[in-house]
Amino acid sequence: MTIAELKTDRLLLRQWRDEDLIPWAQMNADPLVREYFPAVLNYEQSAGSMARFRADLAARGWGWWAVEERATGGFVGLAGIDPVEEGLPFQGFEIGWRLTRSAWGQGYATEAGHACLDFGFDVLKIPEILAVAAIGNQRSRAVMHRLGMTHDPADDFDDPAIPVGPLRRSVLYRLKKGKIG
Repeated sequence: MTIAELKTDRLLLRQWRDEDLIPWAQMNADPLVREYFPAVLNYEQSAGSMARFRADLAARGWGWWAVEERATGGFVGLAGIDPVEEGLPFQGFEIGWRLTRSAWGQGYATEAGHACLDFGFDVLKIPEILAVAAIGNQRSRAVMHRLGMTHDPADDFDDPAIPVGPLRRSVLYRLKKGKIG
């Protein structure tokens, strides 16, 4: 299977490489990057997630890509599109992103998000794409707004994969093909 690579003006979304593991693990050990997740990840957990992302990309050609800054070749995070996990109160395909702190505030999440939306709508022919975040994650929610996604509070839900606490309540954003902001 050919693995899709997505290019934007400044970013390359690509298959994971062995040399991504150390910056990926460092990123997942950063409490600010993981602020809206239940915990930071250790090296082994990061390696396991990277292996799953690689396998999914190899199997179907798309998923959670490593994000590289084209000008420098430096690793800046992850972005992608993936089927919604089982056990959630909705089905479909979701986009998402997580960036190193040094990449925050540069518009990279929005840029990667647009690339993922275009891929989902134009290549995968998905009629609607979703995005999920912890209710308090204003940075991700702002990206979802910039992408033209809409939020209906009636879709808010408690994520069963998150322990009871302030991170469990989540928001669902939606965008239908042809409505890109």
